[in-house]
Amino acid sequence: MSQVRVLGELAVLDDVGPPRRGRAYPAAGATSALLLPALVLLGGLVVWPVLRTLHASVTTNGHWVGVAHFRTALAAPGTGAVVGRTVLWAVLVPAVVTALGYLLAAASRRSQEGGLVRLILLVPVALPLVVTGVTFRLMYDPDPSRGLATLLAARLTGRSPEDAPQLLGPGLVTVALMSAFVWAWVGLAVLVFRAALDAVPPSLADAVRAYGGGRRHVLWDAQWRPLLLRTVAVVFALVAVGTSRTFDLILVMTPGSVRGEAAVLALRVWQTSGGTTTGEGAALGVVWLVAVVGGMLVAALFVRQAWPPPRAETPPDPGRVAPPRRVFRLLAAGAAVAWLVPLAVLVATSMHGRVDAAARGWWSAPPGVDSYRTLVTGTGLWRTLAFTLLLATVVTATVLVVALLAAYPLAWLTGPAAQATGLLLLAASVVPVQVIAGPVNEVLGLVLSSGTARGLALVHVALGVPFAVLVLRNAFADLPAEQVRGARLGGRRWWGTLRRLARHNLPAVVAVSVLEFVQVWNDLVVGLLFSGPEAAPLGLFLAGQTRSFVSNSGLLAASSVLASVLPVVLVVLARRQLVTGLVSGGVR
Repeated sequence: MSQVRVLGELAVLDDVGPPRRGRAYPAAGATSALLLPALVLLGGLVVWPVLRTLHASVTTNGHWVGVAHFRTALAAPGTGAVVGRTVLWAVLVPAVVTALGYLLAAASRRSQEGGLVRLILLVPVALPLVVTGVTFRLMYDPDPSRGLATLLAARLTGRSPEDAPQLLGPGLVTVALMSAFVWAWVGLAVLVFRAALDAVPPSLADAVRAYGGGRRHVLWDAQWRPLLLRTVAVVFALVAVGTSRTFDLILVMTPGSVRGEAAVLALRVWQTSGGTTTGEGAALGVVWLVAVVGGMLVAALFVRQAWPPPRAETPPDPGRVAPPRRVFRLLAAGAAVAWLVPLAVLVATSMHGRVDAAARGWWSAPPGVDSYRTLVTGTGLWRTLAFTLLLATVVTATVLVVALLAAYPLAWLTGPAAQATGLLLLAASVVPVQVIAGPVNEVLGLVLSSGTARGLALVHVALGVPFAVLVLRNAFADLPAEQVRGARLGGRRWWGTLRRLARHNLPAVVAVSVLEFVQVWNDLVVGLLFSGPEAAPLGLFLAGQTRSFVSNSGLLAASSVLASVLPVVLVVLARRQLVTGLVSGGVR
């Protein structure tokens, strides 16, 4: 865009042209300044720590040792089982979540109770994994007088309560953990599949039927081939990345005596090196990092096309879409009831005092509010909630500003440059924090004192920026040419143009804000690795109470309920924007 004088008057010439045609937005001189905050954060707290970990995995005190650390780490007792268990998590759990998500999305579609079913399934998505671990540990308590699932298992198998299957024992602990993770993530898959099913034009099914196709042909040719195969890849990739971050769930839900039988690489890397840089820990971290980033990049290449497809001029007519069969509607209703049971157990346990909750099951004693009264009159929980609220708000605002500044010039890249940028951002967004914890602490020791609130916030910002930039970059790039041209003509400076473009992409901005806020609010591992006595977030507070799980179960359940209210409300209110934000994070 340029300005010239015509007959003595200032005129604006619209030389913007169509978007994504190689024109820089803003001018090239300001691009470096806009990218600088994101580059500093990613370079100092993501890229350099990854390189430092790679260096530590092949050196000792600066001397090259090759693959010696890898041999030692992989030959350690139990490491083979840990690697195999990690692979099982990355393959089996996403497959189960994807299949259940599709079935429940199809079963709850176009029915009167479908909206309520999806809302119930969505609630666990917003819960901190610490709370999910607390909930299922209460359900799977090995004592049948307290554990509802243990009591039911004893009765179903015809055994005495003393011989009931131990769901948190060595043989079943991994299955129990996986069931908790599936419960927490199926709602997200349902939400994404529902959006995909709604985007399928009914005319495709009509065309298949017109050529003599049956129900099977309609399912394959009118749903799976045009859209749902790509959606499956998106959901599978999202859940697979989530399984690499099951550290919180394993740490809270498993008793210490069986934690070795449930360990995956996320836990083993932390146990090996913690927040320091060691050769064996770095070697395990490199193995884990290569697996996570490699798998995510393969999935990204598979789903590099835009998702969902461009909206039609006229949306599908709901009246033309047949509701699901009665048996499928009953399946969806039954799933909703089953998904409510863990929540009911958590709330019911929270309604009992310390003695009642520790001595007997919630169904054996009258409810009360003693646990809530203890929490409300104390100062520990309120201090933690206030700190976490301030931390999440500051981090979210900072991530949003940095991501908007960086996404603005990156949105107009085309061809290989755009694809390479997207892949790099995607790789940076899935780097496990345990892998880079030692080098990050070294950086914080140079620029800040380690264990401070500022250092904790800085780490959260650095970890949140890549995904936020990716989502906003793709949202900007998807804007129609008319809106881009209008923003350029209406904004005399780049910040005016950026403000107008952000207004056009309000759903993506809301999605990034809610996701980042909930991520910081629900976090445990970042707080465990980088917090200090004066900077203890909510996840660390809850995890600390699990050390005496049985005696603290009433207070712990009440704390978990109070800690879950805000993220659940945010996710439920922004559920439509969250779908848009999640799927726009795919790489084109």
